[in-house]
Order: sequence, then C-alpha cells, then structure tokens
Amino acid sequence: MTVLDSSALLAFLFGERGSEVVKGNLEGSAIGAASWSEVLTKIEGRVERSLVESLLFAFGLVIEPVTRADATRAAIIHQSNPSLSLGDRLCLALGERLEADVLTADRAWGNVNGIIQIRT
Repeated sequence: MTVLDSSALLAFLFGERGSEVVKGNLEGSAIGAASWSEVLTKIEGRVERSLVESLLFAFGLVIEPVTRADATRAAIIHQSNPSLSLGDRLCLALGERLEADVLTADRAWGNVNGIIQIRT
C-alpha cells in the first residue's frame, strides 16, 4: 500500500510531471481525509468531481479517516518541522500508521523515512 499526498494525486489528475509514478502506485493506495478534501477543493471548476471519484475508486483508492493517533503524531511532527502544513503532517502521520511509503510532489518534505518524491 502507498499513501498519496494531495500534491501527488493532483499531479496524476492533471497529467503533470510525476503522474506516471503515481499511476504505477495508485492501485490499492490510500489518501487521508484531509488530503482528499484538498484534492476536491483544487479540482473544483476544472474537473467533474464524480468523474474523479469514479476513476480513483476504480483503482481501489481508500479514503482514510484522521484518527486520534494521527492528530497526536502530526503535532509531534510539527515540533521538528514547523514549516509543514497540518495537511502535510497528517499525511505523514497516516503513512507512519499504515507503515506505507508516502508519495508527494512537495520537495520540502525531502526523501527520507518512506517519502517518495514523484518529481526527481
């Protein structure tokens, strides 16, 4: 299983650089509820939401809820990396909880501890 950051999923949806990396990892992947909300917000007016949902759910994409443990871990991550947004920290916490690699297009995350940059 792979966890997708909103930036990675948006790159796939819009055919941006790195989209092939996401496509290769999309089957059975997961995205956190906070990141999913961000994706839906950013596609608004550009792509029909129902089409996006049909496509992604056909790949078996799972929307994971934010748990109490995720919220706590996100707060701990903030202590060592305060520049990351709450959504970013929740995504990283989800990756840790699921013991999964996290795909992102956000270079500020680096590429350690299970973080895979889709645009190398």
